[in-house]
Amino acid sequence: MSQSAIAVADIRKSYGDLKAVDGVSFTVTEGEFFGILGPNGAGKTTTLEIIEGLREPDSGTVRLLGESPWPRNVALLPRIGVQLQASAFFEKLTAREQLLTFAAMYGVSAARADEMLELVGLTDKAGTREDKLSGGQRQRLSIACALIHDPDVVFLDEPTAALDPQARRNLWDVLRAIQERGKTILYTTHYLDEAEILCDRVAIMDHGRILALDPPATLVRGLDAPTRVILERGSLTTADAGALPGADDVSEDELSLTITTRNPADLLSALAERRALAGLQVRTATLEDVFLELTGREYRA
Repeated sequence: MSQSAIAVADIRKSYGDLKAVDGVSFTVTEGEFFGILGPNGAGKTTTLEIIEGLREPDSGTVRLLGESPWPRNVALLPRIGVQLQASAFFEKLTAREQLLTFAAMYGVSAARADEMLELVGLTDKAGTREDKLSGGQRQRLSIACALIHDPDVVFLDEPTAALDPQARRNLWDVLRAIQERGKTILYTTHYLDEAEILCDRVAIMDHGRILALDPPATLVRGLDAPTRVILERGSLTTADAGALPGADDVSEDELSLTITTRNPADLLSALAERRALAGLQVRTATLEDVFLELTGREYRA
């Protein structure tokens, strides 16, 4: 049976009248990829910093690998890796030199630097200075620095923020590779599509509280949201679409006709019979729909 790598019980942190973290509790098992999701200001980073031992909670308890991270627990440092939102590197060093410096700090072999470069796909950039790397390459180098000492738990705070779509996808492969090595990953993001793909479980936060916590698929199923079938405008009239088996609601804009249904099988079969499948898209509920249902307002990036 898997043990808890992280156990958080009713932690709270306020700054004046602002309740940054307001009674948060959860556990993360060893080897789990756990995401904390929410808009900016939800309390994600503060929660992460309390668990890492960077901030003292006003109340509540945290156990990280069986120990309290606060007051600053030096014994935990070799067992955790931390990648912050803003990465800081040593000036004028190449990617490999950066990793060699971190390796020396932790007392690990120089060979580990080359292993990490390969893991994050930067072997061909080993001799490139950090300030000459792209944003996505810098993020991958930052993660490599956090992993150089082979930590048991890895903390990643919005590792894909401000990356272009291709760089984000490349970094997903790195994160999957980290988990495959048996590492526990706790990360924050406001990209719900990303979390839906990567995470074993997610906690959705807003205003310092956890609104929901479960595997992404469980949260989506629990929403019981209808399916939207989107057709090219002109494929059917709104009247014909509304008369189809399974059609609950029909709407139309300048480009498309959308049919809402809770019985997509019958609806799609009827559309196939009418040869109305050109350009068809089927959209089911996502984590973003769950978030909107929970908060009742627009998702804030």
